[in-house]
Amino acid sequence: MKSETMKWFVLALRWIVALLFIYSGFIKIMNPAAFAEQVDNYRLVPYFLVTLTAAILPWLELFCGLLLIFGRWLHGALLILVVLNLVFLFAVSSALAQGLDISCGCFSTGNEGTRIGIKKLIENVMLVLVSIALYLQVVFKSQDRLINN
Repeated sequence: MKSETMKWFVLALRWIVALLFIYSGFIKIMNPAAFAEQVDNYRLVPYFLVTLTAAILPWLELFCGLLLIFGRWLHGALLILVVLNLVFLFAVSSALAQGLDISCGCFSTGNEGTRIGIKKLIENVMLVLVSIALYLQVVFKSQDRLINN
């Protein structure tokens, strides 16, 4: 792929990830109590941390998404998103292993959201891979700048 085409492809991919996280964070911010219930459904976090998780996580998603859109602090934002996506992958895997029939809480705070299953697991694996690829692209790009200067 030509360099210019690759540049636009990476930018589009970054914006898609950004918009996913902005939307996801916004939905959760609008209904923190329902999101806290969904966090609790995973049975991974002690009860006293459920509210804290539900209060912080959506704002973190929204903030990182906005940073990706504006192209600011890309290293940090993408690293946080890689870690978040790994945590989400672990949570979905854990729910599957426990046989939980729950809504993922990804893009909806109601019970009508996507149920945990193989499809959700594959989506999360794809999101982990894309976020790692974007992070590595930013790291290599900044190393090239250091070498060329």
